Amino acid sequence: MLDAPARNLLAAPLDAVAARIDRRWVTPDRVTMAGLVLGLAAAGAAALSWWGVALALWLISRLADGLDGPLARRRRASGLDTTSGDAGGFLDITADFAVYGAFVLGVGIGWGGSMLPFLTVLLAYYINGTAFLAFSSIAERSGRRLDDGRSLSFLGGLAEGTETIIVHSVWVLAPAAAGPVAWVWAGLVLLSGGHRMVVGYRILRAPAARATGSEV
Repeated sequence: MLDAPARNLLAAPLDAVAARIDRRWVTPDRVTMAGLVLGLAAAGAAALSWWGVALALWLISRLADGLDGPLARRRRASGLDTTSGDAGGFLDITADFAVYGAFVLGVGIGWGGSMLPFLTVLLAYYINGTAFLAFSSIAERSGRRLDDGRSLSFLGGLAEGTETIIVHSVWVLAPAAAGPVAWVWAGLVLLSGGHRMVVGYRILRAPAARATGSEV
């Protein structure tokens, strides 16, 4: 729900940072991998209940995740990289799933209470991931692509990347409340997953010329 306004708000600052780090050896894929490593380290810190370290690593990893796209577009515009867009998009979404899942598991271990709310969050992530990845693949093949500048066709919802960053940050800022927050978050993500299933089905049933994404 907040991804579109967040992208509009952060586009100029991220482009400026991408311009500052644009060096031959700083490739978009390496930035993606740095985000992956930092995100997994954040999950490990959370599992050890090193909450301040986990928060810092988590936010830096998400900054890296936000920079790989602007850097890739900058490289393509300059003609330095015209071949790795699809591969980079694949690497980016795979890294995101790995980091999100690992961080949920890390917080679930570190907070010291029941793992059930965090396992429910993982189930909700699984349903959402299945819905939007399946939709993106079929929409691409059938001429119903939703193009917002990203590598995949993303169906909007109540729970998107921006909300995920915020909620995961809240977990490590207030670890004593992590379990109850996880229950609420799991409910929202499950609701969002159901919404994506319905909207995706409707878009794919519509004639390709009419599938503009206006139902999202």
